[in-house]
Amino acid sequence: MRYRLRFVLQELDLPQGGTIIGRSLDCHLTLEDPLVSRRHARIVVDDSGARIEDMGSRNGVRVNGAVIRDPVSLRNGDRVRIGTQDFVFCCVDPAGKAHSRTTGQLRLCANCRLPYPRELLACPSCEATEQTDDDTLTGSDRVTAHVWNLQLMIESLERALRMARIEDAERIVQRAIVQAEEVVGAGAALDAGTLGGLAVQAVAMSLASGDPAWAHWVLDIYGRTGRVPPVVVTERLAGVAAQHRVLVRDAIDALLHRVDLASDPATGEAAEAAVVDPAAVAETEDGEALLRLRELRRNLDESGAPAALSPKVVRHLPTP
Repeated sequence: MRYRLRFVLQELDLPQGGTIIGRSLDCHLTLEDPLVSRRHARIVVDDSGARIEDMGSRNGVRVNGAVIRDPVSLRNGDRVRIGTQDFVFCCVDPAGKAHSRTTGQLRLCANCRLPYPRELLACPSCEATEQTDDDTLTGSDRVTAHVWNLQLMIESLERALRMARIEDAERIVQRAIVQAEEVVGAGAALDAGTLGGLAVQAVAMSLASGDPAWAHWVLDIYGRTGRVPPVVVTERLAGVAAQHRVLVRDAIDALLHRVDLASDPATGEAAEAAVVDPAAVAETEDGEALLRLRELRRNLDESGAPAALSPKVVRHLPTP
């Protein structure tokens, strides 16, 4: 019996012995993904079949959605997730005649967004030569894939911050923000739990690094999506405001300005009101979250004169 890994449009043969998957160029299959460890997982093929094991990676290996702790035997059709990449394990009829390359490194075409082997000079689909290190999304529902990736990144970001790995955390939060922006840009709504989880970690990133940009983005995205940050986010924002009072004050002003427009659109410009969901604001208008945000804003005035409301948010987002 022969075994393969199906990865988007590629099928990679798994030879007898071990196939190591990771971010290092020394691996048999190299994945350029910040959520993948240098030596992340190993698939061992022998006479008894194929099994996969985690090689002590930071973010784990999932088989059919479950995180594995010990080596797991693979069956035809099993779905393997490493970092943000999805693979399908396949058993191949020995009489099959096609023989795929046994190892490889895939890059993503910046033009058509399809993966192809790195050693090719141009994308075989569109002949473009520009490559990107962006993650490869699988499946027909790109928004669902983005949200799934976001949830993984939030978990990884929390671990990186807990271990004080600030450089790793910065790479992850940049990619997570790009994923969130793509969901919002596609006209879809991020569920409150996912957005709240990302917001908590992004503000924690500002506290750990001293860079207020992440906290500013949090206030911006809540304003653009017509929501108010949960209490836990506001509490952490107070810590950022202690070091960056003016920036946080102005960003809260912009968010509250949009909330006020949603409550009474006749008082503001139609274009501003259009980006806010009045129903979402109505659910929080009398809630603790909005009250705490307004309380934080008032506290920021105690050390200086009240600032005029900003007519719009000025995006402050590092380039990924």
